[in-house]
Amino acid sequence: MLFPFTWVVLWFIFSLINKDPIQKKKYSLATLFILLFFSNTFIFDAFMRAWEYPATRSTELSGQKIVVMLTGMTTYSPLKKRVEFNDRSDRLMQTIDLYHKNKISKIILCGGSGTLITNDKKEFTELHSYLSRNCIPDSILIDEFISRNTFENAANTKKLLAEINYTDTVILITSAYHMRRALACFVKQNIKIIPYPTDYYSGTVKFELDYLPLPSAQTMMNWEKLFHEWFGCITYQLTGKI
Repeated sequence: MLFPFTWVVLWFIFSLINKDPIQKKKYSLATLFILLFFSNTFIFDAFMRAWEYPATRSTELSGQKIVVMLTGMTTYSPLKKRVEFNDRSDRLMQTIDLYHKNKISKIILCGGSGTLITNDKKEFTELHSYLSRNCIPDSILIDEFISRNTFENAANTKKLLAEINYTDTVILITSAYHMRRALACFVKQNIKIIPYPTDYYSGTVKFELDYLPLPSAQTMMNWEKLFHEWFGCITYQLTGKI
């Protein structure tokens, strides 16, 4: 229900089954409006740009700190027997980049299975192995694979930091559109955070003919990420998690 395409389908069905010509016309116009509004990249970018957390430059970071990298950028393919990276994999690339810039002392791989029924650690295990094979020493990797959501990411990270007696600032790496909710969860746990957002969906404002009026199916799909975060923030506030 957080996917605008679902709304388009529902309103279109209402327009088909309604026998009142005036109501039918209203439903049809509403369907058209939703379709054009949520498929417009310029409009989506404006909303996403306002929501995404401002970038932090690596030059602003001093000394070596523990990085908490929220996972969720891979899926494990049993058929191919390998991990495959999705559009959130910039989290991983930026973490590796900070390591090679000598900004990292430890990396907490934070996140387990988000499924409701199973808690498969295969994806997490493969991600750990991937980092180990790509110039990240296994000795600096700390695994946190029991979390099922962002709130648990923060709560379990606090326990890990307490176990190693770490009280300094932590660099939090996650997607720019997810950073506000993640940051609120970690602050709630009294963890000192430097936000380091990644994989931005919005860019600079453009006024181009192929960007302003033309509908985009991908843009309509991207709205789900924004609605998911808004709904998540409201839910977390109501339940006292942030």
